[in-house]
Amino acid sequence: MNDVAKAYPGPVAPHGGVLVNRELRDEELQRALARARAMPRIELDERELADVEMIGVGALSPLHGFMGRADYASVLEGMRLSSGLLWALPVTLATSTEKAAGIALGQEIALVDAGQVIAVMEVTDKFPYDKRHEAEAAFGTADEEHPGVARIYRQGDVYLGGPIWVTKRPNQDQFAEFRLTPRQTRTAFDERGWRQVVAFQTRNPVHRAHEYIQKSALEIVDGLLLHPLVGATKSDDIPADVRMRTYQEILSRYYPADRVLLSVFPAAMRYGGPREAIWHAICRKNYGCTHFIVGRDHAGVGKYYGSFDAQKIFDRIPAGDLGVTILRFENSFYCTRCGNMATAKTCPHPEDDHLSLSGTRVRAMLREGELPPPEFTRREVAEILIAAARDAASAGK
Repeated sequence: MNDVAKAYPGPVAPHGGVLVNRELRDEELQRALARARAMPRIELDERELADVEMIGVGALSPLHGFMGRADYASVLEGMRLSSGLLWALPVTLATSTEKAAGIALGQEIALVDAGQVIAVMEVTDKFPYDKRHEAEAAFGTADEEHPGVARIYRQGDVYLGGPIWVTKRPNQDQFAEFRLTPRQTRTAFDERGWRQVVAFQTRNPVHRAHEYIQKSALEIVDGLLLHPLVGATKSDDIPADVRMRTYQEILSRYYPADRVLLSVFPAAMRYGGPREAIWHAICRKNYGCTHFIVGRDHAGVGKYYGSFDAQKIFDRIPAGDLGVTILRFENSFYCTRCGNMATAKTCPHPEDDHLSLSGTRVRAMLREGELPPPEFTRREVAEILIAAARDAASAGK
């Protein structure tokens, strides 16, 4: 099977040097689907479905499938694949001990979503693992209140490793216009003449603080990839379809159209804080970006990580191992005395002069139909969020 693309567009090499492609087409696809009818089946959850799509389109290059024992152990212990290449988080497929017992090494299995075959996988490894050890190594905590840790404890006790071939891209109709593969974003960068591209990761609407950071970055690069995550998130996060409406609205009114590309990032949130910041940067390198923004509490949750731990972890990475320039931003705010957006690096005034609203307070205002101050969020964005909150309330959610 043809599993890699030998060349790649875009301003930067993918991680590991080759942009992986694991999507089957034409006769190879039909042969795989025919074989899949007789294969053992593994039903995928939301995170695994997202990982299958990411592997298939090359967003997780150089991975060809789910990790085997050697890569898994090496990533946990040293943030490296067994080859020595930088990698921050496991990409794994768990199943029950009983299910694993019926699968032989070298056997093909079908990975399915609601009974539909999404990919076929050659099982080249299967191994038990220590859930607590993985939680502490990957997330820095074994606390079950951490959503990433809770997921590890819920899943099966055996990992299956091996290459996959995608037969149907999961969720391919969701945000289809914006569901660009790494090859497509890279091609778009070339067509626009962008040689330096900064990516912005988000699972929230773009408020004025984010806008300030993005536009500050745009002063030093050719283009911005606004790359919102649309895979599985916590239940209290704003739904992806609502967020997408806010992104389109704010970009159409307040950003130069020839300097920004909106595309969705199909990953599921792991809430891995510092390690996930590295993982996000590697993924955006695969999408063709040369720069990556890391702000306050990147990929954090609760009080598990310090506000700037996700920036400090990059100090531990030797120069050249990542291949992406990290842009570190302080928390930004509106200063009433400065009369503009600022950070602690540029504003000399005390916190009493800074407009600051907690996420809890903003959500309460939106539920009540109250517009947050324009210094905090654009009116157009707030109106979309208020309407969505009203619709959710009327639906009894």
